[in-house]
Amino acid sequence: MALLIKNVRAIDPSCDLDEVVDIVIQDGIIKEVGQNLSIEKGVTEDYSGKIALPGFFDMHVHFRDPGQEYKEDIKTGSQAAVAGGFTGVATMPNTKPTTDTAELVSYQYEKAKELGICKVYPLGAITNGLKGEHLAEMGSMYNAGALGFTDDGHGVQNGGMERTAMEYSRQFDALIISHCEDEGIVGKGVMNESPISDHLGLTGWPTLGEEIQIERDIELAKITGARLHIAHITTAKGVEMVKKAKAEGVQVSCEVCPHHLLLNEELIDSKYPVNLKMNPPLRSKEDMLKLQEYFIKGDIDCLVTDHAPHAEHEKNIHFEDAPFGIIGLETSFALIHTNFVVNGKMSYQDLVERMSIAPRRLLHTEPVQIKAGSKGDLTIIDPDKKWTFENKDIYSKSKNTPFKGYEFIGKVSDTIVDGYHSYQDFKLAK
Repeated sequence: MALLIKNVRAIDPSCDLDEVVDIVIQDGIIKEVGQNLSIEKGVTEDYSGKIALPGFFDMHVHFRDPGQEYKEDIKTGSQAAVAGGFTGVATMPNTKPTTDTAELVSYQYEKAKELGICKVYPLGAITNGLKGEHLAEMGSMYNAGALGFTDDGHGVQNGGMERTAMEYSRQFDALIISHCEDEGIVGKGVMNESPISDHLGLTGWPTLGEEIQIERDIELAKITGARLHIAHITTAKGVEMVKKAKAEGVQVSCEVCPHHLLLNEELIDSKYPVNLKMNPPLRSKEDMLKLQEYFIKGDIDCLVTDHAPHAEHEKNIHFEDAPFGIIGLETSFALIHTNFVVNGKMSYQDLVERMSIAPRRLLHTEPVQIKAGSKGDLTIIDPDKKWTFENKDIYSKSKNTPFKGYEFIGKVSDTIVDGYHSYQDFKLAK
């Protein structure tokens, strides 16, 4: 099928593009970008007043499939993704059973391909069952399509095991994604350790529990030459360690979540709001503001959601006992656009770098560009649309989010995957 997109402002810093153009997509590939284009057969759509961006990519999501499909599955996770403008995602391996074999990597690929909603790229576990004891079948998972490896949700506690994984990953130049949490220091922490946690009577989670493993893994990357990526970074000191290591030539990068950029521990009060409980926890206001600064400057490489769906009955219990995590795919773009782009703190080019370009570059997957020959994966936004986030905007099976009722400026109107609409005119097309 041929699709002609007319009169859209296309922005793609990777090919120095920012102008109103027409875009022709045929057989899943962009055939032409230019002025006054036409097609003989197919569909023509006018996108005057809207902006086309290279399809967003989230390299850190939890789709719970296989094993916990009551929270989320590949279909509903993919629907939530395209509603948020994501044409591709990388799924974490903490499924049940753990994604630590080639068969489970292939299962996710094939299921997503059959659905045809969103591109799903599984990440493999570093250790069998995420137990940190025995190295998983990294080579066979890589051959099956795993783009990187992580024990996300736990973190590898044994430094020797982490070093072995890094050394092994060099054989195929795969990314090691580190969930930095020293469990001996963190203990049973449920929120940031501070006077606020003391006042609320909640067990504190010190920043040192994250920072000490960032330092350890940077040193391991330095001696092994591996490519290291720090997941969901939350402290200014952590980012500063990454910056210093980059300057020294270490192959290290990092990511941040919207909730760590825009929320902080001061929002947790005597009502004990369970949708503010996450791993790693919301930090101090000072750390939050420094993260914003580093994100705007580009010291933090990319934005991720850490989309973590949980059923209502799981979250609707005491704060200490509730599981960590929130959903985030439907709100990620709107949060960043409203809080950083609309007010001029970031450009659209910056947003594309953090949400489209960098994640694909880090995972060594095919780049998406608005130029002839590239995949027809586009995110179309209405930059001026004002809207309030409500339950009806959630396509995930789970509803655990602190952002209900938030008012946004800018919304994804269409998500095009391989030349076909998965999300069209502000609603699901598949």
